[in-house]
Amino acid sequence: MTRHFDDLQLGSLELFCLAADAGSFTEAATLASVTPAAVSRSVARLEERLGVRLFVRTTRQMRLSEAGQAYYQHCRQALGQLVEAERQVTGGQLEPAGCLRISAPTPYAHHRLLPLLPRFRQRYPRVQVDVHVSNRNVDFAEEHFDLAVRGRAPADSRLVARRLEDAELVVVATPDYLKRAGVPQTLEDLAGHECIQFELPSSGRRPPWSFRRDGQWVELETEGAFTCLGDFLATTTLVRHGGGLMQAYRFTVQDALDSGELVEVLAAYGGTSRPFMLVYPQARHMPLKVRVFIDFLVAEVAAPLG
Repeated sequence: MTRHFDDLQLGSLELFCLAADAGSFTEAATLASVTPAAVSRSVARLEERLGVRLFVRTTRQMRLSEAGQAYYQHCRQALGQLVEAERQVTGGQLEPAGCLRISAPTPYAHHRLLPLLPRFRQRYPRVQVDVHVSNRNVDFAEEHFDLAVRGRAPADSRLVARRLEDAELVVVATPDYLKRAGVPQTLEDLAGHECIQFELPSSGRRPPWSFRRDGQWVELETEGAFTCLGDFLATTTLVRHGGGLMQAYRFTVQDALDSGELVEVLAAYGGTSRPFMLVYPQARHMPLKVRVFIDFLVAEVAAPLG
């Protein structure tokens, strides 16, 4: 077998990836315990070998070039596979470590994911966790995320989707609102009520409300004076302050239902749900930090897919 890389070139690849992650030769040098000049020389050697510029450098910033971004993705994956290979041949004795980047929508983050993270860190203290809380769908490649929680399976075949749970939907309002506006008894009664809306950031669409009637799944368009954009939890804040009716995930309002702050209505038409999926890129050699987090989260919040 012909050698393609010597020890110096492999070291240069690691320093290049550190510089790309840090966005600075100086910070990369600090992380690697070398001088900034050593990082600069390593990157220069790679650029000479490849015949392309890997970084676009100005007096104010440094960023990867288009070629550098593509090269970085391959290098990062290759180095990750080397680490995983070491883990496998040592019998899994390496401890999960590194930065784990997770994206989750606001209701799932606040009511499911965030309360579990301290326990995860107690179990795996060398794993740092960055959490992106937003209803926007992130780009795994461009934004360097390891995992995301999403409300539906992605169309991208390069992503794996594992079901976490089917979250029950419930229509709620405050007792004061129901005293003022009346308690709806049928789905047709919703036309005479303020129905708080949520607009999906990805599509600008307002999801219809879901019900079961005579054993059939029914989706109903509703209307109201309030529309919340971007943050689904804003709808639960509105409903808790008498803004109208809202179809919410039960787990986001269960405390208010238990205390009597909110009241469930149209229970006879309930029983519908929406899924939450754990999504991550396909990889032959998954980093240990990702694997242990997947196992942890699935065990904590839901049954695995059958």
